[in-house]
Amino acid sequence: MDKNVREIALELLVNIDRNQAYSNIALNGAILEHQVKPIDAGLLTEIVYGTLQYKLTLDFYLKPFLQKRVEDWVQMLLRLSVYQMVYLDKIPEHAILNEAVEIAKKKGHEGIASVVNGVLRNIQRKGLPSIQTVQDDCERLSITTSHPRWITQLWIDQYGYETARQICEMNVLPPVQTARVNAAAATRDVVLRSLEDEGFVVSPHPVLADCIENSRGNIAFSAAHRDGYLTIQDASSMLVADVVNPQDGDVILDACAAPGGKTTHLLERLQGSGKVVALDIHKHKIKLVKKAASRLGFSNLVTKELDARKAAEAFEQGSFDRILVDAPCTGLGVLRRKPDAKYEKSYSDVRRLSVIQEDILTKVAPLVKMGGTLVYSTCTVNREENEEVVSAFLSQNSEFELDHTMVDRIPEQIRSHVNEGMLQVYPQHMNSDGFFIAAFRKKASH
Repeated sequence: MDKNVREIALELLVNIDRNQAYSNIALNGAILEHQVKPIDAGLLTEIVYGTLQYKLTLDFYLKPFLQKRVEDWVQMLLRLSVYQMVYLDKIPEHAILNEAVEIAKKKGHEGIASVVNGVLRNIQRKGLPSIQTVQDDCERLSITTSHPRWITQLWIDQYGYETARQICEMNVLPPVQTARVNAAAATRDVVLRSLEDEGFVVSPHPVLADCIENSRGNIAFSAAHRDGYLTIQDASSMLVADVVNPQDGDVILDACAAPGGKTTHLLERLQGSGKVVALDIHKHKIKLVKKAASRLGFSNLVTKELDARKAAEAFEQGSFDRILVDAPCTGLGVLRRKPDAKYEKSYSDVRRLSVIQEDILTKVAPLVKMGGTLVYSTCTVNREENEEVVSAFLSQNSEFELDHTMVDRIPEQIRSHVNEGMLQVYPQHMNSDGFFIAAFRKKASH
């Protein structure tokens, strides 16, 4: 490793910030490229994700100590240094400071190094400004949990301050890795034992029957994953297959399928009967779905590179027993896993996406059989993309009604979160992603 952990962290953070690179992909790439040892990879991950996660908080702390605007990379170096000073207790402050000054010299010049040194020593001497001095509740929540103000405002307006606070606080905790056992191939107990033998620290999920939680290492690199016994998937998105509820011999359309987590779950439930037709607008993403299905050993999958809004041109009316629309959304439910995403979104995304969501639902609706099921899901926590899209769809499509029996198909512990045939999971409900699911039934006659 020619560069040390903090230099690599700085490079990564600047790249993510400048090029809107995906943090997880950039991080994995850097670990391979610099041959970072496992012990250092943990620290690198912590610094990168932590600095991203708390960006707005760190800027609040830095603001009184910066007389004038500094270059982006210098700001980032200061952020990652303050992150370590505030949130990591194992690293001595003098080491953080010395390293920051060395990096500033190497990447810039003596002048920049002395600015970095001055700012960090000043913080050491004077202490951090208190967020509690911020009077406005929304602003204070925004700074404390590092969510752009428009997001905290949206959640306070829609769900009230207390729920908004809980969502924001969950979002800055490290995410739990969960995986779904391929019930068509093995039992959960067998897979748990196999993972324990490999040194992972795993346990059964407290709510979901075929879900595993992992707290050490990455089970994407396990033998169980390689051999098709499990799929990495968030717990809340596993509820979709319960709601779709595939029956033997069903022909199911997954209208927005990539990367294939839900597609393969539906295949598992079909147990080799019927088929799933998976659509995605991007060719490279269709490849991901095929790869996921073949790793798990399923052949009853048909893929098609197609915009879901054009599905009616490719399939006959009434040709599917069940249709899943896992729609493109703002992803406000997965900010815990993708901390960089919260700074890239804006309220205009909400308006743009809700139009697309409604359009997809309306365009695939004629393809559902009489008496069939249409399921709508998103990984967001936002009424405009969820309940309001459902309401708009129903007002335009009188042959559909909300399927209130969907509550009987999900685990008992979360049934209380179903309202009027719609389920909104907040991150605090299952220590998982925020997620929304609604089920419609096509009336047998109207």
